[in-house]
Amino acid sequence: MRAVLAIAGSVVADALRRKVVYIVFAFAAFMAIAIPRLPSYGVGVVEAVFREVSLALMYVVAMVVALSLSANRVPSEVERRTVYNILGRDVRRWQYLFGSWLGVLAVMAGVVASFTVVSIGVGGYTYHVLMWRLWQGALAIWLETGVVSAFAIMISTVTGPVPVTVASLGFLFVAHLGGGLTQAESAGGRNTFYPTMETFNIINPVAHGSGVSFGYIALMLVVSAAWTGALLGMGALLFERKDL
Repeated sequence: MRAVLAIAGSVVADALRRKVVYIVFAFAAFMAIAIPRLPSYGVGVVEAVFREVSLALMYVVAMVVALSLSANRVPSEVERRTVYNILGRDVRRWQYLFGSWLGVLAVMAGVVASFTVVSIGVGGYTYHVLMWRLWQGALAIWLETGVVSAFAIMISTVTGPVPVTVASLGFLFVAHLGGGLTQAESAGGRNTFYPTMETFNIINPVAHGSGVSFGYIALMLVVSAAWTGALLGMGALLFERKDL
């Protein structure tokens, strides 16, 4: 576990050196302050629209940052040959992948939390309402970035950053098809259930409703763990076969 945490720490340190978190925080502050000044704010329930737009922006920014960190992690270290030094220190390949993913997840926690704090602060100042439900949406976005990062890291074991990014966007689109726990008519006429990434899409209940229940939050955690475990497992198998 020490090796996994060390690798995760190096991912976080690299992100901080590249000033990823600081740039995102500044962008979040700018956009959150600008949202109430959009022309469409003259109509409707502005607090709900603010929450919806904030979550949508948070989602886009989080996915961009997650892919920028995870798509090039393995290929860049293989190209610079630094991966040989790491694996030469009695570090297993699966530990390297898991540590890389854990580091990306830690960075994304900071990115999403920063955006959420800014959004709640601006919303409270502008509308005199503390929009605590935004944390539910932030959790869903964070969990989804974890799954997408796991997929990107899996694909990055066999190809470069550009194909990884394209494949990850395709995966994101396909995995969002259907409902949260999607019902599909099987050939025998029975409904079957399978988890999709749409499980994490809780923008409407958070922005326009009363949020989601603790049971649904637990469901998101289970779906996230299942996706991540399967993707990282496949990534470890592919990486073991890779000739370094």
